[in-house]
This record gives sequence, structure tokens and C-alpha cells, in this order.
Amino acid sequence: MEFSEEGRKNIMRSVKSRSKLEDRVSKELWKYGIRFRKNDKKLFGKPDITIKKYKIVIFIDSCFWHLCKLHGHFPKSNPEFWKEKLLRNKKRDEVVTDYYESRGWNIKRIWEHEIQEDFDKVISDTVVFINNAKKHFLEKGRVRK
Repeated sequence: MEFSEEGRKNIMRSVKSRSKLEDRVSKELWKYGIRFRKNDKKLFGKPDITIKKYKIVIFIDSCFWHLCKLHGHFPKSNPEFWKEKLLRNKKRDEVVTDYYESRGWNIKRIWEHEIQEDFDKVISDTVVFINNAKKHFLEKGRVRK
């Protein structure tokens, strides 16, 4: 589908910084009693979900914007722009992941297709990830209850 330059600008302006996927995952984690911050602008890469106390960051990546190996693609209209944009996003994701890993943070990336394929599994895996990270952090004696 082709759009005029003005039409494309309007579409891009309407893209929200938080996605429905993020909201769906965060609401479910909240039901499990997990407390966190969303889209913390003070942290590098603005993680979708953050638990600073335990050095946990979670990113929820859409297949299109983050160039998923299974579902990512370059649009046919304005291919040079999209290739540059999406590859830049992918490179930024790698830099962000390296940043947190090199500082001893627990980082999890969840793909859009994982949520769509098996939402319950994503939630249970994420709860286990968070609980394991907390346990590991407490065992290291960094936080006392």
C-alpha cells in the first residue's frame, strides 16, 4: 500500500510510545503481584518494564519495528528509508542488551509473536525470570528484606 508523504507522517505521528502488547503483559504481571515501573526514561534504552531494586529490565519487541528473524520485513515503499531505520533499531537493541548485560542486569526480551502464540507461557516464563533474578540478587546479599 502506497501513502503520500503527508499520509505517512500522520501514520507515524499516531504510533504510541506504549503498545497494546506492553499493556497486556504489564497488566497480567501486576495481577501476579509483581510491581515495576513502565517505560523508565531515566534508564538507558527506556525499558518497557523495570524493577531497579533487583536490576531487572524487560523489553517487549514488535516483530516489525525490531526486525524479528521470523516475521520482520522491509516495506516495499521507500525501501532505502525502511532498511536504514529498521537496521538502526536492531543495532540499538544489541547495544542496549550489551549495556545491561555488561553491568550485571537481568534482561529479558519478549517478541510480539511469542505473546500472540502463547500469552500464558510468556507470562509464566516472565514470572519465573523475575523470581529467579530476585532470588539470585538476594542470595548475593545485595538487598536485605
